[in-house]
Amino acid sequence: MKTETVQQREIVAWAFYDFANSGYTTVVLTAMFNAYFVNAVAGNSAWATFAWTLTLSVSYALTMLLGPWVGARADARAAKKPALAVVTVLCVIATASLAMVKPGGLVLACVLIILSNVCFALGENLAAGFLPELAKGEKIAKVSAFGWSVGYVGGLIALGLSLAIVQHYRAAGAPAAVFVGVSMVMVAILYALAAIPLFVFVRERAQPSGLAPNFVQVIEQLRSSISNVRAFPDLQRFMVTALFYQAGVSVVITLAAVYAEAALGFKTEDTIKMLIVVNVTAAIGAAVFGWAQDRFGHRQVLTAVLIVWVCAIAVLALKADRVGFWIAANLAGLGLGACQSGGRALVGYLAPAARRAEFYGVWGFYTRASAILGPMTYGAIAWATAGNHRIAMLLTGGFFVISLLLLRRVDVPTG
Repeated sequence: MKTETVQQREIVAWAFYDFANSGYTTVVLTAMFNAYFVNAVAGNSAWATFAWTLTLSVSYALTMLLGPWVGARADARAAKKPALAVVTVLCVIATASLAMVKPGGLVLACVLIILSNVCFALGENLAAGFLPELAKGEKIAKVSAFGWSVGYVGGLIALGLSLAIVQHYRAAGAPAAVFVGVSMVMVAILYALAAIPLFVFVRERAQPSGLAPNFVQVIEQLRSSISNVRAFPDLQRFMVTALFYQAGVSVVITLAAVYAEAALGFKTEDTIKMLIVVNVTAAIGAAVFGWAQDRFGHRQVLTAVLIVWVCAIAVLALKADRVGFWIAANLAGLGLGACQSGGRALVGYLAPAARRAEFYGVWGFYTRASAILGPMTYGAIAWATAGNHRIAMLLTGGFFVISLLLLRRVDVPTG
């Protein structure tokens, strides 16, 4: 594959898939449904936050099981687009169905969140598999950052529409179940429409490489894929590093609204407004740090980003007022875009060309493991401390400190 054969519209169309799925993460997991789940579906019980993190953990565990297998099958058949189409449709349907969840509907909420989040995560992995086909190694960070920046624009639009929906229905005296439900349908429609360009314009450049494994072989495939990464020590070391910093990032993504409402008394509108601003800083962070990675080096820039995260968590936990929360949230926004974009780019940079989809599946395994480790730790601490979210958030900073220490052992040029 030669970069000059890639059309600009393919890169834009690929980036629009980030636009498509960002509405899901920002509205469903970060801004609205998580707080609705804790406060209404689970009745704000002492175990409510833990129940939310447990539900997400089940979805991530399934993704850890399926991700490398789906990636390996896509490699073998050169069929990332058909697989991506299936999980995209399922995610859209499950997200729209969240509108049916009413207060007390715990089982339905858990089932739909698990289904939608598994399909979202598999789609994210499959879409990432196109990245090395669309950019040369030295330009991969810029293209990845462009995708994340476009994604944050999608998140902004989804948040803006959600804010309008909340304000309209709250003014009419409607309960949370109504404006949350309408928002879920809106997110599903936005996801479906913005995903279309990838399927229309992006070409599948990979060639079939052999027989695809069947489902019975998934466990062995997972073990084999993880074992294969060990042949590339710096790639493996980076994935372990990312396990810890993504654990901290996952806490912020999945529990920001819960923290804001529980610790600071934010309303849904307040949280959405804050996240709109954060999405702007995240888009800036993805673009600026993506450029900086190519200019100054992957490890150096990621080190700076992790220091920003440590500062954000310290402010968030120690300055428990609205001003402190806004400062911390915007610092986290800068770090959020940079971490996610930079990590995806570095995996593509370090992975062998013929096995990138498989290793992106392993990358998905590590990131989903982090999404279990971080939120479950937070939820358990919040439950054990009778709902002390400040202590839970402060301990989250430890994940970023550990990742800073581990990152020192990653030799990017050698890798």
